[in-house]
Amino acid sequence: MQRAVYYMIISVLAFAVMNATVKYLTMFSVYQIVFFRSIGTIAITVPLALHKKLDFFGKQKKFLLLRGVLGVISLTCFFQSLNYLSIGTAVSLRYLSPIFAAIFALFFLKEKIKPIQWLLFFIAFVGVLIIKGFGVDVNSLGLLFVSISAITLGLIFIVIRKIGNSENSLVIINYFMIMALLFGGFMSINNWKTPNANEWILLLSLGVFGYFGQLYLTKAFQSYKTSVIAPLKYLEVIFTMLIGLFWFQEAYNWWTVLGIFLIFLGLSYNLFLNKLK
Repeated sequence: MQRAVYYMIISVLAFAVMNATVKYLTMFSVYQIVFFRSIGTIAITVPLALHKKLDFFGKQKKFLLLRGVLGVISLTCFFQSLNYLSIGTAVSLRYLSPIFAAIFALFFLKEKIKPIQWLLFFIAFVGVLIIKGFGVDVNSLGLLFVSISAITLGLIFIVIRKIGNSENSLVIINYFMIMALLFGGFMSINNWKTPNANEWILLLSLGVFGYFGQLYLTKAFQSYKTSVIAPLKYLEVIFTMLIGLFWFQEAYNWWTVLGIFLIFLGLSYNLFLNKLK
């Protein structure tokens, strides 16, 4: 469990920086951002997979393809939501996904969840609702995009857990990134904007941060139970809001602070309960 927690913390830090960079690059279409997000990661993962002589097609092709499709949907919808919502709000609302993951895990993986854990998930959920309802204004279209992203992300957690250790992390990531590359490349043909030198660096950095975020996310879910690890994604809310505060000068009122506190309370106590097992 301790190793899985460390993996997830590295993952959420990498994703928080990536999210902030995406928010900064909203002058580009979401499809072009998906394209660069994927090509930057593939530049790292494909050589590593070749070096390790891994089977690119993997053993569980059905689940690998499903993970790829869900990943493309979740990533595209989340990046699109950043065009309508503040970065802190978008990330906060997206991390309803651990609650969806816990529910999906109950039905598809038969993972047991104690009644006290349901209460803690509810507390975290209330925290997100407070941020949504009282913290900042929420655009309806942005809310739709981020909700779709949250549901599909919850399903991704389940698929990764289902795959388990039968596939190397690089194989799982490559499926996702190659599908995102093809989708983003095709969709950006009519939405292409040529970057300048600084924008090239930022766009390509998306893949680097995304790679480390995805790698350690995958390792975390392969290492321990979904119902325990998934709520750790809430830490990304806190990291990203801090970035939004200092980088984008986004305003957060006391309702937002209360929402963050409830999210962190539900998360941390849930981890404490599982550590006592």
